[in-house]
Order: sequence, then structure tokens, then C-alpha cells
Amino acid sequence: MENNKENSRRDFIKKAALGTIGVAAMGISAKSYGRILGANDRVNVGIVGFSSRFKSSLVPSFMDHQKELNFAFMGVSDIWNRRRDEAEAYIKEKTGMKIKKYRNNDELYGNKDIDAVIISTADFQHALMGVEAVKAGRDAYIEKPMAESMDDARAILKAVEESDRIVQIGSQRRSAPNYIAANEFIRSGKFGDITMVEMCWNVNQPGRWRVPLTKEIRKEDTDWDRFLMNRPKEAWDPRKYLEFRLFYPYSTGIPGQWMSHQIDTVHWFTGLDHPRSVSANGGIYMWKDGRKNADTMTAVFDYGPKDDMSKGFQVVFSSRFHNGAGGTKELYYSNGGMMNLDTNKITSEGGLTQRMADEMGMKANLLQEFTLPNATKIETAANTGGDPMTSLHMRNWMECVRSRKTPNASVRAGYNHSVANQMTYAALTTGKKISFDDTKQDLILS
Repeated sequence: MENNKENSRRDFIKKAALGTIGVAAMGISAKSYGRILGANDRVNVGIVGFSSRFKSSLVPSFMDHQKELNFAFMGVSDIWNRRRDEAEAYIKEKTGMKIKKYRNNDELYGNKDIDAVIISTADFQHALMGVEAVKAGRDAYIEKPMAESMDDARAILKAVEESDRIVQIGSQRRSAPNYIAANEFIRSGKFGDITMVEMCWNVNQPGRWRVPLTKEIRKEDTDWDRFLMNRPKEAWDPRKYLEFRLFYPYSTGIPGQWMSHQIDTVHWFTGLDHPRSVSANGGIYMWKDGRKNADTMTAVFDYGPKDDMSKGFQVVFSSRFHNGAGGTKELYYSNGGMMNLDTNKITSEGGLTQRMADEMGMKANLLQEFTLPNATKIETAANTGGDPMTSLHMRNWMECVRSRKTPNASVRAGYNHSVANQMTYAALTTGKKISFDDTKQDLILS
């Protein structure tokens, strides 16, 4: 009965609005406007994949804002029966609400009361399930990496851009106040031209991305064929099912998990879509536990306008699993100093001093020092919890579902980090220098 009343109210608001307001004058399509819900209309959300990430970070981030913005979980789709039961119990414990359980996404999308979904599944499934969601008429919050192949990246870009769906990619830096301030500072021109960027993501965690439940899960309790989606058919392997981050083509590992966050800020701060070229190497140097993805890697990128090779800058990204020294760093350099997104300080360190400038008859160039406002600590532990960045990012998505505005991390932003990831993985595994064909939207192996 409650659902019938809810649907009737939605239908009334949509019909009334379309009949009395010139939607074209509002700058949005009639189709999009038909999806705008009134503040009193609850947005019912489906959970696609009850992952550890979803439980530890996305649930608390969602709950930070659900009452104020009138959102609620309605159902869960997971092909593993254990995760469906866990989701039902967990959401009941946290919200007091009983949600419905679905064995797969086809069943979930059969519930027409579900307005939007949050997708937190295996890396390679993000893009494919994002296509499913928008074709089923649902808005979506999709964890990063957005795609783990160029075919999948092109597919979700096309599906979302041809729809009127609101899709937020889980690149949560784009909703963090300190990153927003950094973007504004660089784009203001006060920082000067970026001349180099150094990034790293280091941990000492042999168990990172390992999952003890591989000893308990049984093939008959899940749906292996559905898990594989468009990947080649192969025999049941619980490690690839649960420890997918260690095995390509289910994940690129370090590029998809970590580099995608940091390289996205380069695209955001500069307006560049992708690197001009990437070279990389690495390997499994420490944790020889049967994994296929590297535990150590370094990639060197050339960024700049494609039609003017006299301009540009270099990005160096490195990561290792076996020594955490250095932690996570994002350092941007110009001739006048540097921006440290770990300390959130802009300083004149390394800038052109008066003494060195005098030797060439030039003027000194030293940035004025200050701290970026409203900094949020970057969490590098395995369990990030409801961190402030993810909470703000979730809120941005929820607000955009209501306003129909483009979220902070659009599908285009996700496409661009996916291109950089695929270029890096290709460089890492082939040893070749990789560039990109903008006409074909595909990789070029030198």
C-alpha cells in the first residue's frame, strides 16, 4: 500500500510539472524533467554488490545524508547468497529497514520502485553493470575504476551520454574541499605552469586484496557464469572471484585501484583528457602467492597539448606493496614552488631564487606560502570507513539525483581515468611506449 501511494505521488508530480511548466526554458529536456522528484518523494536505492567497500565506507557515507535528502535502501542484488543475507542483516541493524533480496540484477531491475543503484562489485564489472543500470532507467553511483578495458569504457560512455541518467563515478577527491581549492588555484594561473607531478601509493601489506573467505565460498552458493560477464569462460576459481584485484582481466590491480584516483586529479586540474604517452615497468617482486598483477610498478607519463609538443609536463607514479615508506603523495611542481596535497600546503620550495635568477638577468619566482582550506585526511588503510571525502561525494550524487545536474565525477571523468589506466597496464605488460588514437579512441602500441 505504501509503495502504491509513493508511486501515485511521483506520477502526480511528474504530470503536473510537465503540464504547467515550460521545461525547455529551464535548460533541461522534458525527459530529464520527468525524473525530478519532489523533496517529499523518497528516492529508493538498490545495492548492487554488498562488498567490503560498500559495507565499510559507502553505507556510512550514505547514512550521513539519507534522512536529510530523503533517500533509503530498498533492496540488494548479489549473486552470492551469503552476501545477500549479510546485507539484509546489516541494513536492518543500521537503519531499522528491511530490504528485499535479489539473486541478480535482472531481478533487481524488475522492481520498478527502485529509482537508483549504488554499484560496488568486482572492478571489471563496474562499467558493464553501469550500462545495465542506465539502460534499466536507473541513476547510479559507480565505484572506480570505471572500466578495465577500452571496449567497456567506450560502452558505458556511450550508454550514459545517450541517456538522461545521473551517474557519479567514485573518484571522491572531486568532492573534497582541499582538492577543489587546489583545482581553483592551479586554474587561476597563480601556481604557474605545471612542470612536473610526482605521485606514489606505498603500503607494506602482504594481505592487501587477499580474502580469507576464499576457503569458505562454494561455487553452488553463487553464480560463476554471471560473475564472468563478458570475460572469457573459465573454470571456477574462488581467488579470482574474491581476490579479483590480483588477477587480470578482472582488475589491472595498482593502476585501477590507486593510480585512477591520483591521475584523475591531473586531468581535472589541467583539463587534459589523457596522457600523450606512457612508459612503465614493474613486476611481482615480493609477494609470490600466485597473483598475476604487479606488487611493484612505476609509470612515467608525458602530458600536454597534442598539437604543441613544445608544451607539457611529466608525471611519475610509483607504487609498492612491500614497504610503506612515503605513503601516499601527490606533489605538483611549477617554476615558483610546489603544491603538496598530503600536507595541503603550497610553498616556494624549489622555486627560482633571486640569486639564481640574477645569473641570467631574470626575476625571482617564488610562490607565496599558504595552506589549502578545509583539508581532509587521505586514508590509505585497507578499511577506509566513512571517510569525509566519500561522504561528501555521496552527498553530491544524492543532490544531483534530485537536481538532475551533472555530478562532480562525471562519466567523462571516469572515461579519462580509464584511458590512462589502460595505457599504463598495456605499457606495464608489454614494455612498449603507449600513446592514444583520439579518432579511434583506442591505444597505440609503439
